This record gives sequence, structure tokens and C-alpha cells, in this order.
Amino acid sequence: MTEERNRVVLELEEKAIDMRQRVLTMIHKAGSGHPGGSLSATDMMAALYFYEMKVDPKNPTWHDRDRFVLSKGHVAPALYSALLAKGYLEDDEVYTLRKYGSRLQGHPDMKKTPGVDISTGSLGQGIGAATGMALGLKRSQSESRVFTMLGDGECGEGAVWEAVQVASKYELDNLTILVDFNGLQNDGFMHEIMPLGNIANKFRAFGCEVVEIDGHKMNEIVDAFDQVRDIKGKPKCIVATCVKGRGVSFMENVAKWHGVAPNDEEFIVAMEEVKEGLS
Repeated sequence: MTEERNRVVLELEEKAIDMRQRVLTMIHKAGSGHPGGSLSATDMMAALYFYEMKVDPKNPTWHDRDRFVLSKGHVAPALYSALLAKGYLEDDEVYTLRKYGSRLQGHPDMKKTPGVDISTGSLGQGIGAATGMALGLKRSQSESRVFTMLGDGECGEGAVWEAVQVASKYELDNLTILVDFNGLQNDGFMHEIMPLGNIANKFRAFGCEVVEIDGHKMNEIVDAFDQVRDIKGKPKCIVATCVKGRGVSFMENVAKWHGVAPNDEEFIVAMEEVKEGLS
């Protein structure tokens, strides 16, 4: 890497550590939430908001912004950590996750939270919304782009592939799909519950330009965005191999941590591990 690229990657890695600490803090304070998938998505979320997407926290509804759809809406803490770090939200709101009246609900709510482009939570549905956004923007000749993040578990939903077919038919090169492929879902390992086979080849078969990366190597994430940015005539897909619970040793690859908050002792250990850069 060049010196400048190395500086960018290091800054993004630092952002990801900060965001992981925010994720852990809000879930611990709430006493509920989804740490496993949030931590697996944090590196990509950091690169999205601090490297790739064109957004303005002071004007969240800016017409010419890029849009983001968190299809795996239960990992809202990962998105909120980006919005907090970017300045859409006040720092002390990190303590309000899932509280009555809070802007940080258990799933993203576009009516409450600045920076949320659409409410999500029903798995398999977000990519359809993102495809519709991309189609509308293309037909209005807008240069804005749409990014959506899917979980590997929800890729077992047929609606996902119907949306990808539409994106391919209409040559939605303003749509980038991010797949957080961490191999685990609520009830266990993907290969035991609903094997997906070679998911990258599936997206290729449906007409996407696909890049496969390690979703925790920031240089690969940045390179992937650079690689697909100017591809024309087809939707883009970045399949990122990730680790559920990334950065916290006792959470990594353990299905239990799909939707359980750490207790006080676990929280202290987790925060220390993340601070030390194990992410």
C-alpha cells in the first residue's frame, strides 16, 4: 500500500474499534440486543460511512446523498455506532438503545432516527427496498448510489433472489450489495440449518459483479469499494467472510451471542479486548 492508503486504512481501523466499543456499550446498557452480528458487520460499516458513502450528517435528507439499507435490521447497533461516530446523533444517546421514546430502537426506524433511509427488520425484505430505491434514482438520472447489507441467514429467503433478478434486469449499477457471511444465525451454523453453497457464485449467476473479501481486513474492504465503484451495467456484490462476535474472544463463532447482552463482568472483558485492537 502507498503511504496515503496505509494512513486511510489505519484511521478506518481505529474508527472500527471505537464503533465496536459503542456497540458493546449500548447493548450492555440496554440489557438486550444483538452483539454477534453487529460486531461482525462493524468493519464494513466503518468503511461505508467514513470512506465510501456520500452523506451529510448536518442534512440527513439531502437529496443527492447515497442511501443505505440495513437489511439485517436486528444489527441496528452497528448502524447506530456509525451514525453516532459520524455525528448524526448525540454521544449520550449511546445509552438509550431500546428505551421508550429513544431514537435508537431495536430495529432501524426512519421516522425516529436521522440517517436511517428506511425502516427494516423483516429479514429478506431490505434488499427489495434497496433495489426499488436504486431503480428510482436511476430513472431520475441521479448520481446517488444505494448500499445494502444482508446477513447470510436471510439469503435463504426467496425474496432476496427476486430482488437481485430485478436489479440485474434493470442494470442497477448504482446498487452495491454487502453480504456479511459469518456462517451463523440465531439457531446455529448456516451449513446445518440451510446450506447456501457458494453464495458468491449464486450472485454471479443472478447477474452481479462479485468481489470476495475478508470482511475484517480493512485494506480488502477499501480495495473492494474501489474495485466495484465504477463498474457499469450490473449490480455489484461484495461477499465478506466475517466472524460473528468479532473482536471479543468469548463471543466469536458462538451462536449464543446472536441476541444476548453481556453482563457486567463480560462487558469489562469485551471492552478491554476491543480496546487492545483484537478487532
